[in-house]
Amino acid sequence: MGEKISVYLAGPLFSRSEIEGAGYIKGEIEAALGERVEVVWPFETASGTIVEIFEANHAALRRSPLMVAILDGAQVDDGTAWEVGYHYALFGRRAIGIRTDIRKAGEAPESTVNLMIELSCRAVVKDVSGLLAELDRALEEMVI
Repeated sequence: MGEKISVYLAGPLFSRSEIEGAGYIKGEIEAALGERVEVVWPFETASGTIVEIFEANHAALRRSPLMVAILDGAQVDDGTAWEVGYHYALFGRRAIGIRTDIRKAGEAPESTVNLMIELSCRAVVKDVSGLLAELDRALEEMVI
């Protein structure tokens, strides 16, 4: 097996439920794809001053050709939105959004999130099984 591909896990980390939810998603990705990917989760890797946290997350984004973005909430978390946009600028449409929230948050009836976020992602899935399937497809498409 070759080198593992880094997957950046973006999402809000401001409540116990957000942290537990993201931890669950991380665990599911590792259980299903852990031989092929390394999940980089800012909750586990970033510490120190705000400058140090920013720089650590920035470096992790630059070395992660794939991203999973948790898009739940009335609106996408502003830090997550920035990370999705930055990742798009670096790698194109390689981010995979996951939105388990049933509320609509987009401009058009068929939208689930803001169009700038939605169209920066290769897909926005509704559950972990859809996320794992989309990650598997993304990995198969990547040339290593």
